[in-house]
Amino acid sequence: MWKKLLHKIIEYNDNFTVRARLITVTIAGLAITMAIWGFIQLTALERILVEQQLKRLEGVVETVSTFYSNFPTKRGLAALDAAMKDHVQADVRLARIDIFDASRGNVDYIAGASRVQYEWPDSVIAQVMKKNTPRYVKITIEGGPALGLIYPVSGETKDSRIVVAIIGFSRTSEEIMARANQLLILSSAGLLLGILLVLGISYGWIIGRPLNLIIETIDQSQKGQYIKRIPIVRRDEWGQLAEHFNMMATEIQQVMASNQDLTRHLEARVKEETLKVVQLQKQVDDLKQLTALGHLTANLAHDLGTPLHSIGGLANLLLEREGWPPDVAHKLQLIVQQTQRLDNVIQNVRRATRLPEPHFESQTIDRILNETLPLVEPLMQRTNVTMSLDIDASIKPLYLDRYRIQTALFNIIQNSLEAMPSGGEIFIIARSVPGDRMVSITVRDTGTGMSPEMLDKACEPFYSSHKNEGMRGLGLAIVRDIIKAHGGKMEIKSSLAEGTSITLYLPVAADGERIA
Repeated sequence: MWKKLLHKIIEYNDNFTVRARLITVTIAGLAITMAIWGFIQLTALERILVEQQLKRLEGVVETVSTFYSNFPTKRGLAALDAAMKDHVQADVRLARIDIFDASRGNVDYIAGASRVQYEWPDSVIAQVMKKNTPRYVKITIEGGPALGLIYPVSGETKDSRIVVAIIGFSRTSEEIMARANQLLILSSAGLLLGILLVLGISYGWIIGRPLNLIIETIDQSQKGQYIKRIPIVRRDEWGQLAEHFNMMATEIQQVMASNQDLTRHLEARVKEETLKVVQLQKQVDDLKQLTALGHLTANLAHDLGTPLHSIGGLANLLLEREGWPPDVAHKLQLIVQQTQRLDNVIQNVRRATRLPEPHFESQTIDRILNETLPLVEPLMQRTNVTMSLDIDASIKPLYLDRYRIQTALFNIIQNSLEAMPSGGEIFIIARSVPGDRMVSITVRDTGTGMSPEMLDKACEPFYSSHKNEGMRGLGLAIVRDIIKAHGGKMEIKSSLAEGTSITLYLPVAADGERIA
């Protein structure tokens, strides 16, 4: 139960505003402080009242003890008894006066006068006599609260040890204490109300207004208005908080400006690199198509040129014979002219589809791969194929035509992707060839692989394992011709169900040649 109550109090306190918490803590602190201060004041006041009453009682005790010491006779005791009764009757503040003899271990009553009934315990009288020190006690008698004083008389009289016990009413002191307690409660309540009023008025000026200004500035900053600052009016805690917030806002504004500049720079770089990739893709595609057309044209020129030359040669031989009718001779001449015309057309097509002269330059293998691999990313995204690179950092720059080598690598990777329709992995490994100024670039896949018969015909133009899918079989033929144009060589290793590995050997650039 107490745990639930404590949990509810904590939960309720968590929902408090700063003002409520401040007022609560202030009230609690003031209440505790004023309670402690009031207790101290009331205790001091009570002590003063008791001391005053004790002084008055001690004066009566001294008078009684002096009289008894000087007149210890029976007549003296009778006179003392009468005097004490008169004194008690005359002083309404006195309730009782008693004289005891505590000699020989016994407590004997000697004389006394009383307004009320009260019997002192013998043990208390004996203890005071034994310690020989006065003692006062608060008691309650018929007439109300009272203060009793047990006072040992110094010296001995006829082997007697005299103790005077006197009781005085404390009604006045109690009334003073009650009045003081009431005044303390009323003054404390008034002081608390005054302090609460001052706190309520001063909260808005000391806390509320600066806090609202800070909250408003933070809200505007959250909306992106980082130029807003908190005015520093005072050099107090709020001023320090405002100064630190302004410094933070300035740093955020600088970071945001830097981020915006960086974002614009990155956007420009992305656009630039994207344009380069698009241009590179177009150049590679154009080169690939032009190479394919060149192979096609070469084969057509070979397949058509031989029959045409035979037809033209036979027509010329027939024309050398005489005696042909005019119309037959004319037709033979037309055959010769048309065969020459077809041969010119074929040669013109071969010149039109001829690849441009290679542009050799010094290039690093990293740059070649960084420009080539983005071209195959769209193809890899459509398949469940991953790629890993293993490039020797000590490889020297290569001497090559970057676009043609990119075309060769693109064709090899494309063949690997087609050999892994259900997914797989492609490994690209580049190493320096020991003892030779060559670099080997190996593209290995985990595809279906090739049989020995397919491997023998892999580089033949228009040979393909895919049937009825358009013009195929030029990929590796193009790669072979590109590598030959660079003075390198190509090796193919493959086996069914184990994948294919194609290695390109390319020359290293001469020492001192500048990298393009």
